[in-house]
This record gives sequence, C-alpha cells and structure tokens, in this order.
Amino acid sequence: MERNFIRKRIYGIVSASDEKSKSGSIYNLIMMFFIIISLIPLAFKADSTFFFILDKVCVSVFILDYALRLITADYKYGKKSILSFVRYPFSFMAIIDLISILPSLTVLNNGFKVLRIMRMVRALRVLRVFKAARYSKSIRIIAAVFKKSKEPLTAVGTLAIAYVLISALIIFNVEPDSFNSFFDAVYWATVSLTTMGYGDIYPVTTAGRIVTMISSIFGIAIVALPSGIITAGYMSEINKN
Repeated sequence: MERNFIRKRIYGIVSASDEKSKSGSIYNLIMMFFIIISLIPLAFKADSTFFFILDKVCVSVFILDYALRLITADYKYGKKSILSFVRYPFSFMAIIDLISILPSLTVLNNGFKVLRIMRMVRALRVLRVFKAARYSKSIRIIAAVFKKSKEPLTAVGTLAIAYVLISALIIFNVEPDSFNSFFDAVYWATVSLTTMGYGDIYPVTTAGRIVTMISSIFGIAIVALPSGIITAGYMSEINKN
C-alpha cells in the first residue's frame, strides 16, 4: 500500500495532473530548465569539457524522468496491468524522450558509429525541444488548438501543396530556360507561396513574370488562411481555459 501511495504521488508530480500542486509546478520548471540548457551545446561547433559534463548531467535528469514515467504508467492509462508498462514506451512522447536520450549515451555512439553520419546523432538532440510540450501550459494550449483544427488545417495544407505543384508545372513549361529541373520550379513556387522571394531563381520573360504576379497574389491568400484558423482556435481555447 505504501509503495502504491509513493508511486501515485510520483505520478501526480511528473504528470502535473493537479495544476494547483506546487511540487508538480516546481518539477515542470526544473525540467524546462534542463531542456533549455541541454540545447546550449548545439549552438557551438567546438566541443568542450564543460559541454560534455553539461550534456551528461542533463541526460541523467532525462533518464530519471523517463524511468519515473515508466514505473507509473499504470496510473497514466488507468489500468493496473503489466500491459500499461509495455504500452508506455511506444507512446509518442515516450519515443521523443527516448530519441532525445540515446544520442548522448556513450555506449550508443561507440556501438553504432553509423549514426554519426552527417552529425545526425548530435542533431537528434534538438528533439528535446518537443519535451517542453509536456511541461509548458502555453505549448499544451497551442497543441490543443492544432489538434482541434486538424481538419481545416489539413484542407489548407492540401490546397497549398496543390498550388505549389500547379504553379511549378506552369512556370516550368512557360519558361524552361530559367529552371534547370522541376525541383527548381517547385522551390520557386514554394518561396512565392510564402512571399519570401529570395531572388536566386526568377523568370525573365513577360509570360513568366505574369505567372509570378498571379502566383504571388494567390500565395498571400493561401498563407493567410491557416493564420485565421489558428487564431480563431487559439482564442476559443483561451476562453475555454
């Protein structure tokens, strides 16, 4: 009974199920702190002893957090069964936790050197940013907005992809000399959609410029659609909370 009470108390702290719990709030702040400082070494090319120690301290905290969540998985799913402990490692956030931990383990780096290609192991640490979604109320609100607005955002995303591909096909055939490949045309259409216009690839004929003007006008309209959807969903979620 005492063991179960301790595990239940641990679950209440690490899951922040009670927003009024001071211990849960402190735990969230501590984890956010370690997540932020764990990303500092990624801003520097050169490795140092300080960064090495900092990374090992942070990953130790993340391992402890992972272990605490694993041993309280039955409370998370509300089922007193061993299946809860088997199910948890395959949950989305648990996978994010694991992937953010593995690159910092010396055993992994020595045993699987293939993962060092293109410094991907180091880059995987950036996934620790996603851990912040568990400890920040603001991020949880934004995640809820995206979840509730999934269908309209998917529709807008499909429209944007169709717009890019159609614009790329048109400009690629109207002005083939300015684009070496269809990918260049897709790149041009993408930067036109976002109204960035880097200027490294651009049409030079009158027909191509007309297509560009029309594409840019429609691009502004398409970019504005998800902004309105997200803003409406955010205000609704704020009022609800």
